Amino acid sequence: MTTNTERSAERRTVFLLAHTGRPAAVRSAELVVQGLLRDGLHVRVLAAEAADLPLPSAVETVPEATSGALNGCELLIVLGGDGTLLRGAAFARTSGVPMLGVNLGRVGFLAEAERDDLDKVVDRVVTRAYEVEERMTIDVLVHSNGDVVHRDWALNEAAVQKVSPERMLEVVLEIDGRPVTGFGCDGIVCATPTGSTAYAFSAGGPVVWPEVEALLMVPISAHALFAKPLVTSPKSVLAVEVQPHTPHGVLWCDGRRTVELPAGARVEVRRGAVPVRLARLHQASFTDRLVAKFALPVAGWRGAPH
Repeated sequence: MTTNTERSAERRTVFLLAHTGRPAAVRSAELVVQGLLRDGLHVRVLAAEAADLPLPSAVETVPEATSGALNGCELLIVLGGDGTLLRGAAFARTSGVPMLGVNLGRVGFLAEAERDDLDKVVDRVVTRAYEVEERMTIDVLVHSNGDVVHRDWALNEAAVQKVSPERMLEVVLEIDGRPVTGFGCDGIVCATPTGSTAYAFSAGGPVVWPEVEALLMVPISAHALFAKPLVTSPKSVLAVEVQPHTPHGVLWCDGRRTVELPAGARVEVRRGAVPVRLARLHQASFTDRLVAKFALPVAGWRGAPH
């Protein structure tokens, strides 16, 4: 058991990742660093970002965003929009360090706090007043001519999309080794519950609560009578086969990493072996988060009778 004396002497380090192209992120990073240093925590940042931030000399820098750069860190704080938060998730995933997102963008479903909450964020980190939850990921394999030609992963989604705007992508969908349907479309989104409020949501997919373990398959602008979103078991293996006679497609993972799909390629999606860990400051339900993020109209609600 750790004593108070040992705890006071331990070195606590927090990694800070920011979208330094945003003036709001630069100022927010400055405030967070000042607060953490003031309360005795150490701060580590990427050298490339440190050059754009007004940071004191006490801040440690590392050259690259590798999992080893997070060694000894108890938390990764990410300041930015959804793209920056996904970059942080990729950074933190293999290390197991939890990520705490501060939204400086528009919606920011992955974020736990907003820009106005910076003082609260610092206080909760200093006092360790946060909880950690695991979010399901997906692992992605691309096959071509029987060989695995690409491996990837995603927190939100893997999207198979057409490249030529004038021609549809012809695909056949498969679940657990059995064909389901085929059609021409703009693409297919294979998503996690976390990703249900991202690209899958825009394509008409269902909103899935994060604690529900499931995989989603959502067609994009399909030319078919049966092209409904599908929700499967988390143990299922989803596959999208690009037909040999169709133009080549492209695979996007979390909208960040891409690889070309030749005609005849097969994309397999299954539950990821490694989750992403998110730090949570609030006990608010996902329902309340959904209402707040999308500004849903709930006026007139009376609640259950007592």
